[in-house]
Amino acid sequence: MLSQLTIRNFAVVKSLDIEFHNGMTAITGETGAGKSIALDALSLCLGSRADANWVRPGQEKAEITAVFALEDASPAHQWLAENEFDADDDCVLRRVIQRDGRSKAWINGTPVPVSQQKSLAPLLVNIHGQHEHQLLLKEEHQLTLLDSYARHKHLLDKVQQDYKNWASVEKQYQSYQQQKEELEAQRQLLEYQVNELNEFALADGEFDELEQKHKRLSNSKVLLEAGVFALNALYEGEHNNASSLVQSASQRLAEAEDMDTSLSPINQLLQQAKVHIEEAALELRQYQDDLELDPGELQIIEDRLSAAIHLAKKHQIPGSELSQQHKKLIDELDNLEQAGEQAEKLDEDRQQARKIYRESSLKLSASREQAAAELSQKISSSMQELNMPHGRFVIQVEHDASARATRLGTDEVEFLVTTNPGQPIQALNKVASGGELSRISLAIQVMTATQKTVPTMMFDEVDVGVSGPTASIVGSMLQALGKTSQVICVTHLPQVAAKAHQQLQVSKSTDGAETETAVVALSKEQRVVELARLLGGDKVTDMAKANARELLAS
Repeated sequence: MLSQLTIRNFAVVKSLDIEFHNGMTAITGETGAGKSIALDALSLCLGSRADANWVRPGQEKAEITAVFALEDASPAHQWLAENEFDADDDCVLRRVIQRDGRSKAWINGTPVPVSQQKSLAPLLVNIHGQHEHQLLLKEEHQLTLLDSYARHKHLLDKVQQDYKNWASVEKQYQSYQQQKEELEAQRQLLEYQVNELNEFALADGEFDELEQKHKRLSNSKVLLEAGVFALNALYEGEHNNASSLVQSASQRLAEAEDMDTSLSPINQLLQQAKVHIEEAALELRQYQDDLELDPGELQIIEDRLSAAIHLAKKHQIPGSELSQQHKKLIDELDNLEQAGEQAEKLDEDRQQARKIYRESSLKLSASREQAAAELSQKISSSMQELNMPHGRFVIQVEHDASARATRLGTDEVEFLVTTNPGQPIQALNKVASGGELSRISLAIQVMTATQKTVPTMMFDEVDVGVSGPTASIVGSMLQALGKTSQVICVTHLPQVAAKAHQQLQVSKSTDGAETETAVVALSKEQRVVELARLLGGDKVTDMAKANARELLAS
């Protein structure tokens, strides 16, 4: 529950320290005194958008601190623990607004983004504004109220997650469909290129081998002539071939060895040289035998080499890279074919995701229908208590499985009402008057509030349009709600204020230069005077006081 609210330099407030208690607290005061100032200030601690105009004139900043007493098992206490904030018995929210419009936020002394305060807020306080009855006419608000009463957050979360999954896979599928023609054209081109290269079937390293063979065969005559010349020079020439010359030199040195043994190593080298010359000659004879002048083979090699160069030019690569290009194109074609298979799987996945979403939406709808029947009955009973004896309220839930998917399912929710005998039940905006709408709104707020686990309920002049005996019933409703939750109510009705366990009076004063708002907790006798003022206006009479005491006693 909210235990303390401290306000500094906020709007017309210079300094306020307000203590709140369990049960029902009524906030009263003259028109224009600033009865809603506490709610406005608290809203900032709960993550509302900051405005530089909130800073009191002449001051640099406004500061609001709200202290909440928590139970260990409360959702708010669990949230603090999960988000690693110090969570003892209290939760302290602080908000500072600078003159330039910038703001800072804290949770239990730790600086935080405003978004974190906003996340925590629904676990601490539920605020019902004075314009709630206007929101009541909007379909999306009607759906929110029903979901709030139903307390099926797990079903809403499931629908939202299933919607997200479906939307994600649907986006991937549609993206593929948009590229389908382009990808198919690319696949056909790759298929043609791969088939062409498959047919040519160039092996790894074959291009370099073809180049070497072509060079040898096209120059075979020159190579043959060079071989013949070399063979004659080394071994087969009639005169002065290398082999005979080396043999002659070796024989002369052998004859001289008897005179000088140092010639022996040299002669050995000459003998080795003769062996190498003979081996070279043998290899040359073999080379000449293998070297054939085959125009047919040369033509075959020229044709294949030419075809390889032509293909390489088509792919804008060197001929030596054609084999690698072949492998690369095969991989790309495989990837595209796999993409086609993935598209088929995507289609299956989106069908499955749609099915899962429709099933979870149907479960959510069933829960809504059950809650709608229960809430309709409770609101009808409350309407009758609020001086609408013939009132009947119906929440209509229509599920359309083929409707456009949303994060909230595919239900249409409409509030229907009849207030007079013989009057057909119709949409809320077609039947209810302003006063009736206010009472219906109050009945809905009280009924939905009973379903919440939020420890504090705040009502900002929700009794607008209510008077007389009905006002007393409204007060009793809020009083009863205050037995299970902390209720803080801004009101101008004495019948409502009299039902409160605590009453705060808001007043405004000015010295001509500055205006200041004050809030004080009223004693029993002070409550009598304030209630008398609400009953009779500015002039407080003894009769008005007597009526006030009677209200307090009731």
